[in-house]
Amino acid sequence: MARALAALEIGTSEVRVLVAQPREDRHILITGVGIVPSRGIRKGQVMDMKNAVSAVKQALQEAEEQADASIQEVLLVCSGGLFRQVVNRGMVSFPAESVVTDEDRLDAIRNARAVNLAPEFEVLHAVPQYFYTSADLSNGVTNPVGMNGTRLSVDMLILYAERMGLNNLVAVAEEAGLDVYDVAFGGLCAALGVLTPSQREGGALLIDLGGGTTDYVLYQDSLPLRAGGFAVGGDHVTHDISIGLSLSTPQAERLKRKHGEAMVDLLARDRKVTVSPDGGFRGGDVRSRDLNTIVHARMQETFELIKSALGEELFRRGMRAGVVLTGGGARLPRVTELASQVFEMPCHIGLPKDVSGLSTPGDNPEFAAAVGMIRHVMQTETQSSRGFSILNLFKPFLSKK
Repeated sequence: MARALAALEIGTSEVRVLVAQPREDRHILITGVGIVPSRGIRKGQVMDMKNAVSAVKQALQEAEEQADASIQEVLLVCSGGLFRQVVNRGMVSFPAESVVTDEDRLDAIRNARAVNLAPEFEVLHAVPQYFYTSADLSNGVTNPVGMNGTRLSVDMLILYAERMGLNNLVAVAEEAGLDVYDVAFGGLCAALGVLTPSQREGGALLIDLGGGTTDYVLYQDSLPLRAGGFAVGGDHVTHDISIGLSLSTPQAERLKRKHGEAMVDLLARDRKVTVSPDGGFRGGDVRSRDLNTIVHARMQETFELIKSALGEELFRRGMRAGVVLTGGGARLPRVTELASQVFEMPCHIGLPKDVSGLSTPGDNPEFAAAVGMIRHVMQTETQSSRGFSILNLFKPFLSKK
């Protein structure tokens, strides 16, 4: 049996450790889970090293006790505002019309990977997209080998991040006594955790709604065409409620979780909900309309940010699978209705797939990225040959520390 794998996600709201045993039937057998409230993390970045390390140790202990195993290495999931994207084109020229070889394909990929970044950034993922065998860029192919062409070019999705922010997250894990085996972007992980091959092939927009960050990946023809993240999440909704209704943060969080909805119900505009006193803040009644107007505004703004970032790419090709929401924010009532309205296409909630063992991860969208991280290391040789494999992509960064 394959060795056990452990994924660590240091989120703004929660720290999660997932211990899993890959099986030959490609299912993931969950043997241990650790979940604790996050401390010392804001918008996906380390704000207080000591508190962050303490939270990781606590989650690690819970997972080890459940799995009855000692965890030494982890796969680290990183998300949100740390990440940026660029699509870079690489090209190989031929003296005359030629048959494209595999070496030509690899040369084009190498040229596309050679993107110039400022010293403070580090490339995590370089994902080949469509290849073109002529100057006509209207008809891309996924594998050009054996085709005739006058030149070969390829578009490459480059995902890069701030080195200092990544260093700090890796340092938290190391201070907790762990070796970081690899690092990956949470959006790609979440997509692999919940999207089926048919959804990725047919076209889907995956949105991972976290506590302090929101990640997205746009798939078409099984390729991630665009990906990125924003330092905006569920905690911002809570903050807006706190400011707008003059409540403490705990009051606002409880109100959001119990009564918040992403759409305003005009038929219930006069309905009131009771808020208990907390920490010197008064209690009282709050109108449902006022609460959900605030929730709606922030969630709509989040979706509009993604729509704006994608631009025409969102509608250029068919999106038969529509929008798939995952992460803790996907639990917000009527959030799929709002997303469907903003993106003008169907929307549903995505849960981790092909998971067995402990029931918690498979039943909760919060575990999408951690499950996907485990699945990353189970990628087939075909995916690896196309450049979409996490293994070893981040090792150069780790060796520079």
